[in-house]
Amino acid sequence: MSRIHAMDTRPEISVRRYLHRKGLRYRLHVSSLPGKPDLVFPKPRVCVFVHGCFWHGCTKCIDGTRAVKSNREYWVPKIAANKRRDAKHEAELKRLGWEVLVIRECEVPDVARLQAVFRAITRRRD
Repeated sequence: MSRIHAMDTRPEISVRRYLHRKGLRYRLHVSSLPGKPDLVFPKPRVCVFVHGCFWHGCTKCIDGTRAVKSNREYWVPKIAANKRRDAKHEAELKRLGWEVLVIRECEVPDVARLQAVFRAITRRRD
């Protein structure tokens, strides 16, 4: 567990690099916002979360090769609680007037998905 990081994960850094190359500037892990979003774009009021598939219960990946196979009594409720917490943070941010974008670890290699995130941010900025 000591090798598990909450910040600066490979998928998060990939998203950051892509958006930075596209000319976007952002703040990282703003603790004053609910859920401490991974990327925050203050002017257009957009938050981006980069979720790991296992930790946040990705429905595309969990039932595949990355399914919970051991200690299910612990992990199934833990992942369900993570999903509830994510939904709560997203609702709080929306109530505060923020647009919330979520990109999952399995979506990061998909350039079209990264382009969609970029377009969503710039659309709010204009």
